[in-house]
Parts: sequence; structure tokens; C-alpha cells
Amino acid sequence: MATTGQVIRCMAAVAWEPRKPLSIEEVDVAPPKAHEVRIKVVASGVCHTDWEYLYEAGRGMSLRPFPVVLGHEAAGVVESVGPDVTKFAPGDKVIPLFLPFCEECDQCKCEKTNLCKKNWENTQAGVLADGTSRISCRGQQVYQFLGVSSFCQYTVVPDTSLAKINPKAPLEKVCLLGCGVSTGYGAAVKTGKVEEGSCCAVFGLGAVGLAAVMGCQAAKARRIIAVDINPDKFQKAREFGATECINPRDYGNKPIQEILVEKTNGGVDYALECVGSPVTMSAALESTRDGCGTCVIAGWTETESMSVKVIKILMGRTLKGTYFGGWKSAKDVPQLVEDYMQKKLKLDEFISHNLPLAQINNAFDLLRNGQSIRTVISLDDF
Repeated sequence: MATTGQVIRCMAAVAWEPRKPLSIEEVDVAPPKAHEVRIKVVASGVCHTDWEYLYEAGRGMSLRPFPVVLGHEAAGVVESVGPDVTKFAPGDKVIPLFLPFCEECDQCKCEKTNLCKKNWENTQAGVLADGTSRISCRGQQVYQFLGVSSFCQYTVVPDTSLAKINPKAPLEKVCLLGCGVSTGYGAAVKTGKVEEGSCCAVFGLGAVGLAAVMGCQAAKARRIIAVDINPDKFQKAREFGATECINPRDYGNKPIQEILVEKTNGGVDYALECVGSPVTMSAALESTRDGCGTCVIAGWTETESMSVKVIKILMGRTLKGTYFGGWKSAKDVPQLVEDYMQKKLKLDEFISHNLPLAQINNAFDLLRNGQSIRTVISLDDF
């Protein structure tokens, strides 16, 4: 392409400081270095983690440096590749990933985990392998959130944090596989390994929770109980497979775990926590049955602690965490795209709003007020 090897000037939503709205700015995106790929971002989902980092920075999440370009759930097209890149070429449709897959480390070779640590510390700190970002604005470096920064029309990512996908895939749909849907769906079918005929409870009905409901249905669970304090989400939960919905506030001060234990005659087989609240995590664990109950934590928080009554574990329960649904990012995401293309996986139904980049703060408002499931930002439309 004509821009290969050159700095690209484009638009991005920049977070200059915590707890302040994003600012639409003209930024410079440098060419990719060795083992890096520059992408033209076509679409990006707006994830709760983006909002949380901006407005809860230093509370539930570790404080990362500002200024930063947020966004980590996206799809786009390869614009150019750096030296030593062999698996990608300009024009490839891709999904950038906050979780790498190098294929070489012990973690990648182990079937029990997906936690590749290639460039992990750097990307978590908002920089690439050489310790710098490829995005700058007003003459200063702008950090790349989780090594991605998809609220920018162009971005640069490591070649180990990128999945090449079906060229016919609609990017404005499959971008959701970059985080939320993969996380919730995988929490049920991959990490939790929900069994046919089982009874499940899903706590929280945002995109991750609805994807977990979808996963429970795909696993042929007999009973899927959706739990949320916003009853407006119940109809959508039923569309994804929930057999019943519970609003804890309808039961006064009675703990939700007690309600579920009573309704299921001893507790659920699988509880999937998709809120990111330590209190809800404890409730989810305590809602599972003695002897064989499994609780999977998919909700995101970095710095908080959950309370676990030891007797709940001694009585045979299993408590698991999941990161990106247990999927080996670049290896598994292309197959998830194929599952969507073959109508085995829903994506369209998660998208409640489509907005241009200039309205990114409106997308955050919708998310904060519980009015959206997933807003997809079009980077082509400014």
C-alpha cells in the first residue's frame, strides 16, 4: 500500500487523564517494527473494561499510564507488516488480541492453559516489545491499552497478538470475538465444561453474561437461570437460552445464593459470574451444590479480593477463573469466526447500537446506564 513505511495521520479517541471524557484527536501512527503489524481498524466493540479503566482507574483495576487510546475488541484489515512477519500480508482480515499466542512457550504448548506471556508485561503497560508505543499525539507518546488501542483508525500490534480470519467475515460483527463474547461463551463451554442436562446460573447479563447463557444452551444445559438487577435484560437473556430470570431485588434482603439453593433443591451445578464484583463472586460460589458444584469467575477485576468460606471448598466445590474464556487466542478465534459464519454462534444479537467514533462518549454513557449490550464503533465513519 502507498502508506507502507510511512507515518499515518488519523483520528483516535484519546484519554488524557482518568475520569474525564475521551477527546477526539488527530494522532500519528508509526510504521510497524520487527514482528509487528499495522492494522486499519474497521470496527470496535465498547467493552466495560474500557469504561472501567477510564472511570475506575486505580480502584478495581491497576493504574496504567495516561494518555492512552482505549479499545481492545476489534476487527480490521492489515495495512502493512514489519520485518520478519511471515503469517500476515496487507489486505488480510484480522482480529487483534490482548492475549498473545506465540506457539513456542511452555504455556502455549500446554493444553491446560491459554496464558501465553509473550510481551505480556509490556502490552499490559501499554507499550510494545521495545518499550514504546506506536501512537503519538501533540508530540507525545500515547499508550496502547492492553497493546491494542482499537479506538484509533490505525494501530500496531505484535504478530503474536493477531488472528487471521475468513476474508468473507463481516468485521462489524466478528469484532465482538476479540473479547466479550469469546470470554462468556468460553467460560461455559471451555473453562466450565458445562454438561448436558445440568442446571446453571449466570450472574450478570451484559455481553459476557449473555454469551455465557449462549454457551450453557450450546452445552445443552437443562436449566439456565439468568440473574441480574436490571429486568430490562431478561427478554434478551431468554432469546439467548435462559429458561428463567431472577432479579435479586424482588426478594428483599434475602441473599441470592439462598434463593438459588432453594429453587434448585440444593444448588446449581454450574455458576458463572460475569459481573466482576467480589460480592457476586462469593454468592455465585455459594449458589453451587455440595460435592460437585463448579463456579467460574469471568467478571473482571484486578485489585479486589473475594471472600471464600473454606467449608464451601472442603465440601467438594470447584472454583475456577477464566481469561478470554480459556481460548488460545490466535489459534482458536478463527474457528469461532467460522462457527459464527455457519450460524453456530450468535453475534448480531449482541449489538444494540452502532455509532461513529465521534460519539464514543455516548457509547460509554449507554454502557454506564445499562442501556446497551454492545455498541459497535465504526472507525470508517468519523
